Amino acid sequence: MSENDTQAEHTQILSTGIENYENLKDITTLVYLLQALFFVGFTPIIGLIINYFKKSDVKGSILESHFRWQIKTFWWSLFWYCLASVLIFTWIGAPIGFPILVIITIWWIYRFVRGWLRLNKDQPMYMS
Repeated sequence: MSENDTQAEHTQILSTGIENYENLKDITTLVYLLQALFFVGFTPIIGLIINYFKKSDVKGSILESHFRWQIKTFWWSLFWYCLASVLIFTWIGAPIGFPILVIITIWWIYRFVRGWLRLNKDQPMYMS
């Protein structure tokens, strides 16, 4: 069996019925990139919109776990960023709000780096 045959078989197993697996994998990579550019502004929101529009296309593949991972990362980060922002604008909450911002930013970076690395290895984020 040649290396190309092995790669084709590997992709077949990963896609489990998805015809355009490589295209959807590229879209998943794009969403990770949009999350990585969170400091630019609205790029994570664009990524979230892509996740919701393409969610049904990735059902049953490893990409589904990446989409869930990306969506959860966005919503949990938004919650904690909002909470930290409210706390920062109060004298009492500022000492708590700033560390929350730092921690959530580190967590956000960890999430998109870990997801992107696993995607490049064709591994799911978790088993469901």
